Amino acid sequence: MQIKDQLTNLKPYQPGKPIEEVKKEYNLTHIVKLASNENPYGSSERAKKAIQDELNQLAMYPDGYSALLRETLARFLNVEENEIIFGNGSDEIVQIICRAFLKKGTNTVMATPTFPQYRHNAIIEGADIKEIPLIDGDHDLNSMLAAIDEQTKVIWLCSPNNPTGTYINEQSLHAFMKKVPNHVLVILDEAYYEYVTASDFPETLPLIKQYKNVMILRTFSKAYGLAALRVGYGIANRELIKSIEPAREPFNTNRLGQTAALHALGDQDFIKQCAEKNKQGLEQFYNFSKEHGLSYYPSEGNFILIDFNRDADEVFQALLEKGYIVRSGKALGFPTSIRITIGTKEQNEEILQILTELIS
Repeated sequence: MQIKDQLTNLKPYQPGKPIEEVKKEYNLTHIVKLASNENPYGSSERAKKAIQDELNQLAMYPDGYSALLRETLARFLNVEENEIIFGNGSDEIVQIICRAFLKKGTNTVMATPTFPQYRHNAIIEGADIKEIPLIDGDHDLNSMLAAIDEQTKVIWLCSPNNPTGTYINEQSLHAFMKKVPNHVLVILDEAYYEYVTASDFPETLPLIKQYKNVMILRTFSKAYGLAALRVGYGIANRELIKSIEPAREPFNTNRLGQTAALHALGDQDFIKQCAEKNKQGLEQFYNFSKEHGLSYYPSEGNFILIDFNRDADEVFQALLEKGYIVRSGKALGFPTSIRITIGTKEQNEEILQILTELIS
């Protein structure tokens, strides 16, 4: 049997090491995972209670239209219900977009380094990839525009960008959108939207009324703390949503995920508290980096990329042996940097103490 040629050189997604594996390998009892940008404060108590109440319904398929969640989310965002598409995490929305728009003979434009699933899914569909290097951690929007041709179908803008945490400000985004041809779909991936504090971060929802070629991606996996339940969504004009719906698998969001997301959405106090604690946690890492003369990117996400001026895998391994799982920048396009998820105040203090000893 022969698979698609484009799959032969692709590697499956490699998640961070599981906690139990690290415990066993290094004979540790205390493990802290700061590798996957998960919410260290968990999820809303409302969401947890709602899941308990839903356990008696596990024998029944979920609502394939996510009607209750759709209605509540549309009201929360002030958009129409038919301007939303749900996915098994926003990862699946990325897959749906690639499935719907990309094929051999087309191309897609993205920054590099950025979220790798844009590239991964585009390759599977046989499209050509145009990667535009970041400039000082930021998207090079002018070069991305220059890369567009008649075969360009999708441009990906990750803001805040993973792994740098940098963002595209309002003025730059609006100037960019005015120059993008109508035949090119612009994806604004805002997975970390709830953590953003920058005053000039664009309010992107009005753009779906202004442009027919824009889609916003968001998720319940990050600030909402529901990563295990996999609920993400895309927002765009109704015609665009309707056109890509056939590429969505039936029952792609599960019953527990829909219920948890619905009730988590109603607990915005929890989200605000997490965002404030995250901001304070970032300051801990900023102060550490300044004190030790290490360069870093100011982040609008719940993670930070710090350059330790040495092989990233060595720093990763040293932390791993102390029970701290982070992400080596080597796999992210930053071979001397480490990406660290912002933890609780205590977790941050612990890992910073270990890092201080490591670099002293």
